[in-house]
Amino acid sequence: MKIIGVRLPEGVHAASIEDWGSPRATLIAPLAEFWSDPARYTSAAPAGAEVEISRVERVPPVLPDARVICVGLNYRSHVAEGSYAKEEYPPYPVLFARWTATLSVDGVPAPIPGTEEGLDWEGEVAAYVGSTLVDADPDTARAAVLGYSTFNDLTARWAQKITSQWILGKNGDASGPLGPLVTADEVGELRDGLQLVTRVNGTVVQSGNTRDLVYELGEVLSHISHTFTLRPGDVIATGTPSGVGYARTPPWLLQPGDVVEVEVERLGVLTTPIVSNQARLPG
Repeated sequence: MKIIGVRLPEGVHAASIEDWGSPRATLIAPLAEFWSDPARYTSAAPAGAEVEISRVERVPPVLPDARVICVGLNYRSHVAEGSYAKEEYPPYPVLFARWTATLSVDGVPAPIPGTEEGLDWEGEVAAYVGSTLVDADPDTARAAVLGYSTFNDLTARWAQKITSQWILGKNGDASGPLGPLVTADEVGELRDGLQLVTRVNGTVVQSGNTRDLVYELGEVLSHISHTFTLRPGDVIATGTPSGVGYARTPPWLLQPGDVVEVEVERLGVLTTPIVSNQARLPG
């Protein structure tokens, strides 16, 4: 099943689409109701009304109070291209947070903050927690994954690098576009391998495979669950492969007018146009 969020007058609903580019979606349930029992709603065909996608606002199928937890330096190829190349892999993953207010969907422009020379791309796979996890072992945690989305962790590098804390640079306006949620039964497990490609204006800038992950998803979820409870609807961004812009010589950052695409096997293509800082100013 492929799931999107749609905003209706009565609130945000989870809705199912047949395939990429489908003109219509079938309503499943109000978003909070969907995440109260996602296994129930994904185990049966949706029976709600149909809506024309062009006539509604598409939004991420993510609750406002969900946690969005990102894994940094999680592809061996990405570690090797950065300043950490000569270091051993840490025993635990680097984790940082995104706010749900930064999430967007396919086609929504991402503005470059005024302090930045451009934005950097980070094509990723995001995973959705489908059941409550407390002190879970990796097998239990892995089985709790409801599905996955294509994700782009668009990064404001200046803001990220000025301190040891990454949160500012990882929370720019509309800097976290997500594709539709595709349920795990259609995708499989990340450790089995999904191919990921990022393109800028049609040029391939990243090509990786989830087999290259340093920290396997079930282990990451288990690790997190030993500190705080993971709930249905929480999102884990699993990291990016090599090929990011700031690590190039000279650095290559996204500019107004650029279009970045992230394509993940079985998850589809996520397209984000880049615009100037003026796009986020009122008036």
